[in-house]
Amino acid sequence: MIPISEKEILGRLSFDNPWWENGEIESRFNELPRRAYFPIFFELLKDGSVNRAAILMGPRRVGKTVLVYHAISELLSGSVSPAQILYLSLETPVYTGLSLEKIATTFQRLHEHDRDSKLYIFFDEVQYHKDWEVHLKSLVDSFPNFKFVATGSAAAALKLKSQESGAGRFTDFLLPPLTFSEYLNFIGQAENLIDVTVLDEHHEYEATDINKLNEHFIDYLNFGGYPEAVFSPTVQKDPTRFIKSDIIDKVLLRDLPNLYGVNDIQELNKLFTVIAYNTGQEISLEQLSQGAGISKNTLKRYITYLEAAFLIKIVNRVDNNAKKFTRATTFKVYLTNPSMRAALFGPVNDDSDAMGALTETAIYSQWFHSSAMENLYYARWKTGEVDLVYLVDSSQQPIWCIEVKWSDLPYTDKRKLSSLIEFLKKNNLSESLVTTKTIKGKKEIDSFEIDFKPSSLHTYSLGANLHERIERRGLS
Repeated sequence: MIPISEKEILGRLSFDNPWWENGEIESRFNELPRRAYFPIFFELLKDGSVNRAAILMGPRRVGKTVLVYHAISELLSGSVSPAQILYLSLETPVYTGLSLEKIATTFQRLHEHDRDSKLYIFFDEVQYHKDWEVHLKSLVDSFPNFKFVATGSAAAALKLKSQESGAGRFTDFLLPPLTFSEYLNFIGQAENLIDVTVLDEHHEYEATDINKLNEHFIDYLNFGGYPEAVFSPTVQKDPTRFIKSDIIDKVLLRDLPNLYGVNDIQELNKLFTVIAYNTGQEISLEQLSQGAGISKNTLKRYITYLEAAFLIKIVNRVDNNAKKFTRATTFKVYLTNPSMRAALFGPVNDDSDAMGALTETAIYSQWFHSSAMENLYYARWKTGEVDLVYLVDSSQQPIWCIEVKWSDLPYTDKRKLSSLIEFLKKNNLSESLVTTKTIKGKKEIDSFEIDFKPSSLHTYSLGANLHERIERRGLS
């Protein structure tokens, strides 16, 4: 067997780091707009007050690698020399079998850096490197002046390993799919369709043309969660080919089997198909077991894997008194990106039966960008349901709730809100939000103040305000 030569390794490193020769990243990356998360990520990268590696996590194709290239471009435009920056993807075959330390020391030797040099080293797709967390922790300890960034697509698995082996040495940074506000900014429509009023704690947003905003919202549901799809008419015409084959299939058929040793790949694929079709619907392990033909114990493992790959999110149930169930038999499963459903079952339009569930999925997906997602539940009891309930950690009491609709009917027919009114009464809440299709306004119903807002506008407002909060408060 002939081993890969050091000459080939050095050649590949030079190929992966063109700034060593010309001082800049490829122009195609600079042509892409920056994610709303870039400023806080770059702040983390430049922070030298603590000796930690940054673990950039997120699902496939949400822009992790582009975010890294944008960070490299920003470093190059500052005072950082091109020879101080190393990038490589551990998916590249030539690096197979090389330890992270071997790669780092080869880089040092190539550019004659000493251990006290200020270097930036980016390991892309680190989950494919065996025991990466142990080796990375060792590097962080050995080279305190080096800044290490590792990226990966198996978010929960990376998070678990970083917490177990990298305690005190790793800082996790999650990059989710595009929010609706990012999507509108990417296509240059935010200024045309949204009026902004600046308030103390947040911004208020108004739609200048709700019908046009809804058209873009439907596009967002169909393909807008992926930056690459936003700029490719080819992908937009055939999201099934791009999203399913290049994203979903790679995760289900390669990433998860490799990471967790899944033997029956088709079984896992069938389960995800059932879940994707039922995004936003209440289901049980019993129903899933029957629908997918998989045992309950196997189901539990698969659901954990799908969450680890950041494909789905489980939301648990409370009753009409906002009390959790000791033994949860039913729950809701949401796709982290509504575009995945369109990829599997075809795009939706204004009148599609799936619009209600996908609207709810889109609103939940904006919360995936915040740690507050762990405080979200849905309420369901014998005679009613409320779509979103927020419980405070300390008291486990609800402080707000939302009913999600892709319809204007609840504005004129209060009977459509009977479950919401019952929940407000039982939990001493005085107001609530109900999303609609086009109507915005406020009404008093049975002494409760109900704020009606179009779903598309609420989705935009939610994502934009969460971005602002992240930038204001940083990673805390």
